[in-house]
Amino acid sequence: MAAMTSSRTVDVLGKPYYAETIDLPDDEEGAVTATLVSRSARSAEGRAVLHVHGFADYFFQTSAADYWTDRGYDFYALDLRKYGRSLLPHQTPNFVTDLHDYFAEIDAAWQRITERDGHQRVLVSGHSTGGLVAPLWAHHRQPDLAGMVLNSPWLDLQGSLLLRTAGTKAIDQVGARRPYLAIPRNVTGLYAQSLHKDHYGEWDFNLEWKPLESWPVYAGWLRAVRRGHAAVHRGIDVGAPVLVLTSSASALPRAWGHEAASHDIVLNVEQIRKWAHKLAPHVTLVKVDGALHDVTLSREPVRTRAFAEITAWHDAYLR
Repeated sequence: MAAMTSSRTVDVLGKPYYAETIDLPDDEEGAVTATLVSRSARSAEGRAVLHVHGFADYFFQTSAADYWTDRGYDFYALDLRKYGRSLLPHQTPNFVTDLHDYFAEIDAAWQRITERDGHQRVLVSGHSTGGLVAPLWAHHRQPDLAGMVLNSPWLDLQGSLLLRTAGTKAIDQVGARRPYLAIPRNVTGLYAQSLHKDHYGEWDFNLEWKPLESWPVYAGWLRAVRRGHAAVHRGIDVGAPVLVLTSSASALPRAWGHEAASHDIVLNVEQIRKWAHKLAPHVTLVKVDGALHDVTLSREPVRTRAFAEITAWHDAYLR
């Protein structure tokens, strides 16, 4: 179990964000920590949101925090082990061999939010890989969850049918034998450039934690992800209403242009829509025209439309 004793300090984002370290059991690489970032609403009345980020990512999405705190929810975001604030010098960035390893820090965050901080109504938000990990956690733990908002969740492997079938069998074998084998891939850097203020975006984030060229993908980690995908494809139940937001279309541009500025250029949104119904009995699926992979970081007026969709879903099903 993660240690419950911790102290909050002002986060790297500055006030009103605070961060606390969650000490976790050592793994094969050594010491392990996670980081829980929080921001209080003026009047939360026992309501909170817990956000889980994606691959090659960490919490910097202050637009989402603004939205939820304005609606009266205390906002929490978890930097998982080996990501962002939680990445230690001796660690392989973003690496695990089992997605269930993340359950320890999500459990610890949930305990702090509900037991320590006294929230009775908690939503979970997940983006990309976090949109895979969070539903798996909820399915296994069955917490008293008010709802779940998934922003472009990663529910299947992009690429050909051959890659998703025979390729997955190969990944399963290689990932078990050589977990640290780097999988070759071609990363343009366009997605991170579409976000960062020094390129084509409007957001400031730490390029040592979220590099423009992403992080290497290792066979053991990809094996864990594919096993997570298989679990979703068999069908899970997060135990609460689910909202799934995606861009209206995907694209694979090789250079900057309209497609990179208005499409999901990371995941195949048709795959997300294909498998979303496997997350729970009650799933609402919304396409946001012109949205980026992280829908909440899209340019205006797309971002406002995305948050309006969350509001409509929340008011319809969670009041």
